[in-house]
Formats: sequence, C-alpha cells, structure tokens
Amino acid sequence: MRPNAERAFTLLELAIALAIAGVLAAFAIPSYRGQVARAHRVDATAALYRAAQFVEAAAPGSIQELPAGFDQAPLSGAAIYKIRLLAADNTNGGYAIEAEPTEAGPMHGDACGTFVLEATGRRWNRGGPVTGATATDDCWSAR
Repeated sequence: MRPNAERAFTLLELAIALAIAGVLAAFAIPSYRGQVARAHRVDATAALYRAAQFVEAAAPGSIQELPAGFDQAPLSGAAIYKIRLLAADNTNGGYAIEAEPTEAGPMHGDACGTFVLEATGRRWNRGGPVTGATATDDCWSAR
C-alpha cells in the first residue's frame, strides 16, 4: 500500500476544477472590464466638472485653453481622456468642455464617445453609437 496515492488528485478531479474555473472566468472577466470602463467614465465626468469650476471662477473670456492638471483624465498617469475647452456659441451659454478618449487609450471606440458639458448645464455625448436621453444618463451616471 502506497501512502502517497491517497493524497493525490485524480485526472478527473483536476479536469472538474479547471472546468469550474473556466466557467467562473467566463462570467468574471467581462464584468471586470465593464467596471473598469465605468470607472474611466466617472473619471472623465469628474474632470469635466472640475474644469467647469475652474472656468467659472476665472474672469469671463480670459481662458482660451485649460492649464495642465485640468487637461486630462485621470489627473495623474497616462491620459485616457483629453479635456478641451470649446469656444462659445449661441447655444452653449458661454463655453463647452469636452472629454474625448485618446486614440491609443482603452476607451477609444467606447459606446459613450466624447463627453460634452456646456455652461448651461446641458451634458451629452457625441461620436458614440448610443443616442438619446437614456443613453446619455447611462454614460454620465456612476451606476
């Protein structure tokens, strides 16, 4: 009688454990990717509101572009979104700020596209395949 044979895994037990791990990974990985994308969108919206506060605090018309620290999301590390101040027109109330995904970043091609926040408080998305008020609410919410 060999004592090591009683403590070893059989090939069937190993196959079952690998199958269970595969099924768990099939559900966990897409969910994880969705959470990461949602976190990047939250960073972009927070950066837009931060930039809007900066523009509102400055004298009207004195800012032509956003300074370093307000020009990307997230604040540190590699930029995932570039934040830009857009010119005033008849509909945006004095300015608009956009957060556009970088070309080489993980959010390039995201369904929400570019986030836009206007001085009037209107927020919307452009360039993504989603449209309508419900889609905009989904992109701007942290849910």
